[in-house]
Amino acid sequence: ESPEGKKALREGAKRDPELAILFAVMTGAAILGGWHFSRNPTSSTSENKILQAPDSEPWKTGSEAKYQYHPHGDPSRGRKDAPSALNEVVIPNVNLPKSLHEKYNKWGKEGY
Repeated sequence: ESPEGKKALREGAKRDPELAILFAVMTGAAILGGWHFSRNPTSSTSENKILQAPDSEPWKTGSEAKYQYHPHGDPSRGRKDAPSALNEVVIPNVNLPKSLHEKYNKWGKEGY
């Protein structure tokens, strides 16, 4: 904003004209990157969008709160229960006290 700053900027631009070309290239790269990621956003997971089978809601089927889907979106392949929305990891052969083992171990229990 000061006249000294403007003068220094003008002199620097005259001394290094390749900075204008670099500025144009970097601006173009930023514009192309913004355009690309606005059209093809990256995702944090490798989930595939799969259509839900029609009328497979738990309140319509009377099942235990599991939605259903057709594998690979192909209705001729029959319906499968969707996996749980909760992440659960079963680790066999863990030594726990008996009370904790009964509470947390799901290995071999129905539904796991």
